[in-house]
Amino acid sequence: MSVSTPMLVTFVIYILGMVLIGFIAYRSTKNFDDYILGGRSLGSFVTALSAGASDMSGWLLMGLPGAIFLSGISESWIAIGLTIGAWLNWKIVAGRLRVQTEHHDNALTLPDFFTSRFEDNSKILRVISALVILIFFTIYCASGVVAGARLFESTFGMSYETALWAGAAATILYTLVGGFLAVSWTDTVQASLMIFALILTPVIVIVAVGGLNDSLAVIEAKSIENLNMLKGLNFVAVISLLGWGLGYFGQPHILARFMAADSHRSIRTARRIGMAWMVLCLAGAVAVGFFGIAYFQNHPEQAANVSGNGERVFIELARILFNPWIAGILLSAILAAVMSTLSCQLLVCSSALTEDLYKGFLRKNASQKELVWFGRAMVLLVALVAIALASNPDNRVLGLVSYAWAGFGAAFGPVVLFGVCWKRMTRNGALAGMVIGAATVLIWKQYGWLDLYEIIPGFAFASIAIVLFSLLGRAPSAAAQQRFDAAEAEYLTK
Repeated sequence: MSVSTPMLVTFVIYILGMVLIGFIAYRSTKNFDDYILGGRSLGSFVTALSAGASDMSGWLLMGLPGAIFLSGISESWIAIGLTIGAWLNWKIVAGRLRVQTEHHDNALTLPDFFTSRFEDNSKILRVISALVILIFFTIYCASGVVAGARLFESTFGMSYETALWAGAAATILYTLVGGFLAVSWTDTVQASLMIFALILTPVIVIVAVGGLNDSLAVIEAKSIENLNMLKGLNFVAVISLLGWGLGYFGQPHILARFMAADSHRSIRTARRIGMAWMVLCLAGAVAVGFFGIAYFQNHPEQAANVSGNGERVFIELARILFNPWIAGILLSAILAAVMSTLSCQLLVCSSALTEDLYKGFLRKNASQKELVWFGRAMVLLVALVAIALASNPDNRVLGLVSYAWAGFGAAFGPVVLFGVCWKRMTRNGALAGMVIGAATVLIWKQYGWLDLYEIIPGFAFASIAIVLFSLLGRAPSAAAQQRFDAAEAEYLTK
């Protein structure tokens, strides 16, 4: 049996398992609410792990360990920023958003919520926010397809074209068939696989080098700078890395998990589970890259693949140190990270097209069955567009992914944050915040002023715009304020 055969068998079993979950979820999908938000039925455990898995893409097992491996511990500031941002999102936004969306016409999507919360009869908020989602997420999806293709290509020696379809097909199938429940249930399995891989791998790497003290000594001997948290960084660089945490308030695929919880009371338990999962996964990813420095310093003859591409450090350590069957399970964790993020992004795009554009403007009286099938068709359509974009992995459009996170964070983050915390916020405030946040990110990225990550000025200017435009206009109607107060009172009821 060749080395790749156990890995292939493991991958096939894993993918078939995910597709099976999709067909089980199909039987529980009765209407469009089920397809888009799972009928708001997720318990604490599934809410927590689904939010985590949908957040952490292949970056967690490839990008972050690769950055640490090449540059040392100073690259971990981004993990610190993400942890702080995620905790604040769970603490401030999650429970309130769950209650507010139910009180505002049982909103199924963010554009839905914005339209009802700010009494936007013109529906301009719905259109702009749906377009922002479609543009950024289609590009995001393309990056996920590329990551999956690269994994299949490097693991099984496939051509890129074959790997492209192999990596995307299973995710498309279970999302298409099972909708939100399939995505959430598979996310839970995938999150469990990811944390298993990220705890086990660094432990085995440390043992292989000779223990913790020996590992640290080897890393220090190679370069003392590997242990310096401020290596090559000034104040602006540290703030920029920490600023990644601001993005959480505006990510539609993560916010959808909060909206789908069975109750705001589940959120508190989900927060504890979700944050524990996230801290362990990020610490594990940092440790893989960090102690990978020691392993490959001691075994330079095995370092050819990682010296050319640091993002392969997790893949190479899994293949070198583990039995092929275990390695197959560990490498499936990368596929899990890619699939979990891609699937929920496909579903958010589908919901924007179906709920916010098709039902919102073309077929206001569409039946539930019609909406579910239109939603499935849109999953397929967006997936095909993403595959087309990904067919050329060097396409410049994929460069936009680097600030898609910032785009969502600045365009939606302040609107969501103020929208669930400040009842005086108005439609004009929301519109100004959304437009100015997105525009600031796009312009700042082009000029790179101060070398500051564009989400920080984007978030700040959007917040200022929300406050100014809300206070300059008429206060929200008495009915809007009453709905807000009723939702907040329910949220505060423990």
